[in-house]
Amino acid sequence: QVQLVESGGGLVQAGGSLRLSCAITGQSVSNLIGWFRQPPGKEREFVSYIRTGDEDIHYSDSVKGRFTIFRDHLKNTVYLQMNNLKPDDTAVYFCAAGTTIYSGGYNSIPSLYHYWGQGTQVTVSS
Repeated sequence: QVQLVESGGGLVQAGGSLRLSCAITGQSVSNLIGWFRQPPGKEREFVSYIRTGDEDIHYSDSVKGRFTIFRDHLKNTVYLQMNNLKPDDTAVYFCAAGTTIYSGGYNSIPSLYHYWGQGTQVTVSS
């Protein structure tokens, strides 16, 4: 069983930065860690993923160039560094673990991810 715990959310002004953490525990064959977000009143959407091994990384167009995903293997933690935040980034952010043999946009599909964290709120004020 895999457990994921997000932290690092909060309230920030537009243009500011936050770093989200996803601490991963438990036995798993998951090789894919993704970040998703759910804005108020909207569907959950893909943000970014990182794949273990080759460190394949992918971002949604809406965050590319502003967000960076990376991992600390010793701490078994995946981070999402968010810079130049915009009010449209306001959402509950979730990390999730899954398994894949593919790379690229295919890994943005939520059904690939079998384990999810509880989410952390990010609010960006204008």
